[in-house]
Amino acid sequence: MKLIFILVACLIPMAGWSQGVWEAPVSANDVKNDVSVKKEDPDAEYLAGAVPEVNGKVEWKLDIDVPGKSAQEIYDIMFNYFTKFTKEENQLEGSRISLINKQENIIVVSAKEWLVFTDKLLSLDRTKFNYTLITYCKDNHLTVTMGRISYKYDEERSSGDHIYMAEEWINDENALNKKKTRLLPGSAKFRRKTIDRKNYIFDEIKSTVLK
Repeated sequence: MKLIFILVACLIPMAGWSQGVWEAPVSANDVKNDVSVKKEDPDAEYLAGAVPEVNGKVEWKLDIDVPGKSAQEIYDIMFNYFTKFTKEENQLEGSRISLINKQENIIVVSAKEWLVFTDKLLSLDRTKFNYTLITYCKDNHLTVTMGRISYKYDEERSSGDHIYMAEEWINDENALNKKKTRLLPGSAKFRRKTIDRKNYIFDEIKSTVLK
């Protein structure tokens, strides 16, 4: 009788433990197998909305406040910047400051340069990249637009140059699939490299004018 009583007494605490305090351990492998990890899309920044259009034309705009600088001071800074910019190594003949308006502090740059897709041993893939930068300088503020974009692409296997306009080649309608979730082959490299180049130029302008 004493033996039965002792066994019952020992089982009571175990019954309590089974009511939610104790559970089987879960290994790291079990967690990995249960949870599906979403990979980031490397093209996310190049998808829908990355190439804006104004009145049907591809155009990016940079608006930046420049505290403490007059329109003339900003104009002088940008004129000096673009003078150097149009003489950089990747620039082609005809890349220049094409128009200025000193009264309204406007600078127009016609840029012609190489846009390189890949540069490997015995393999160079690039296009001639043409675009226009228009700079509007006001007291404490700078606006720059980038538009009138075209590409002159020479494929070795073809009979000559292929000229593409941005509105027919890198905009959302022509460069993305119907769901706007994927870049289409062919124009994808143009869209990626153009956005990268635009980002680089705008970042350079920001750092220059805000010094």
